[in-house]
Amino acid sequence: MIRLLIAAPSAVVRAGLEALAASHPAIDLVGSFADLSAAEPLRPDVVLAALPLEDLAPPVDGRAPPLVLLSGEAQPAWTQEAFALGVRALLPRDASAAEILAAVEAASSGLAVCDPRELEALLACAAPVQAAGDRSVVTARELDVLRMMAEGAANKTIAWKLGISEHTVKFHVASILGKLHAASRTEAVTIGIRKGLILL
Repeated sequence: MIRLLIAAPSAVVRAGLEALAASHPAIDLVGSFADLSAAEPLRPDVVLAALPLEDLAPPVDGRAPPLVLLSGEAQPAWTQEAFALGVRALLPRDASAAEILAAVEAASSGLAVCDPRELEALLACAAPVQAAGDRSVVTARELDVLRMMAEGAANKTIAWKLGISEHTVKFHVASILGKLHAASRTEAVTIGIRKGLILL
């Protein structure tokens, strides 16, 4: 059985998803809530959510269950951000019942699902920077963030310029610090300059 938790602020949407879950013999609905606050104690195998990206948080120590997200958004940069936040299946709000159930099954099996029309652009966005030395560890999006860090931009400014949430900027900054083995933003910028990742 797949232990499923549903999260959506709309009671109407939750009711529809609950009925959908009840129609599948291999799904055990463990709860249905307006947000993700109850997810951890209930330990679902999969979370099916219709939430804005700002309500998601990066997985901690890989403990978060895979997330199937229903969203009206459909652009590669947004998709990349969603997958970075633990989403494993990204479907449009008008996805069919069969598509949603298939995505839940795929997520429970450790697979990722996204619209094939977005896949090529998503892979291009997520492709690491290919160059000499250690550049290959920094993704294109992280490089954008690092360049703005070098300009002295605050997280709020970076979020506005890239069209992502401030929370996700913090996630990217933490990733950059880890990949460059830096203890601070200033050190990360210094290392980035030394490695030729950014030019001033």
